[in-house]
Amino acid sequence: MTALLVAAARAIETYRHDALARDVYAEHFVRAAPASAGWPVRMHQVPDGDANPLWGRFARYFGLRTRVLDDFLLQSVSTDGARQVVLLGAGLDSRAFRLEWPPGCVVYEVDREGVLAFKQKVLDGLSATPRAVRVPLPIDLRADWVGALADAGFDRAAPSVWLAEGLLFYLPPDAEKSLIDRVDRLSTEGSALAYEVKLDKDLLEYRDSPLYTSTTEQIGIDLLNLFDRETRPDSDADLTSRGWSTSVHTPYDFTRRHGRGPLPEENDALAGNRWVFANKART
Repeated sequence: MTALLVAAARAIETYRHDALARDVYAEHFVRAAPASAGWPVRMHQVPDGDANPLWGRFARYFGLRTRVLDDFLLQSVSTDGARQVVLLGAGLDSRAFRLEWPPGCVVYEVDREGVLAFKQKVLDGLSATPRAVRVPLPIDLRADWVGALADAGFDRAAPSVWLAEGLLFYLPPDAEKSLIDRVDRLSTEGSALAYEVKLDKDLLEYRDSPLYTSTTEQIGIDLLNLFDRETRPDSDADLTSRGWSTSVHTPYDFTRRHGRGPLPEENDALAGNRWVFANKART
């Protein structure tokens, strides 16, 4: 359901006159699932438009996130030379199909079997063709995804690019630590990683925020019941201690950079969101 929420947001973003990112596949995922078939996929389908906390501000947040992480991936493969891209908790990500990948890129999509099967069915119906070598890996992140990645041809001696988009705040702290440790062990010099975290001391402080209440009321998803509310590990510092260089940004840094996107507000459920970018230095 959360993957469908993000897909609906990407669909709305796609058809804005000032779109930050475009994903022509997103609306098809939303329409194909009975649970989301009635959700808006165009802004004109939202009666109160951008004033709607869910389909306005929150959807724009996902549009901005998509653009920023698209740029990160393309920068990593185009300028830094990595050719292996691993999407952890890939969900309904369609980057293998919509981004202009350099020759030789391989995109590994790691997620549960049911999610990837649904995505494949929709893409097959559209006769979609990937723009890189695409390798779906139907495995739960609690299982041996490292082994599955190796069996699928992942070369740990070659630079890789990792993305954990909208994933870590659902995981218990020990699971986040384990994931970061595995990414580090699988990454040679020249590799890169981007992930999203929430640094709120108390997520429940924002329970009555417009963003959370509208998501619950309009589509029945209570995000706070899905997020893990234990104290988060300092994965940024962990990576730094392992030889990675990191930078941490708020979404609003990129709103200012692009001239559009969500802005801070009172009782802001996005206040603790951080986007972290890390590179494993070459020696």
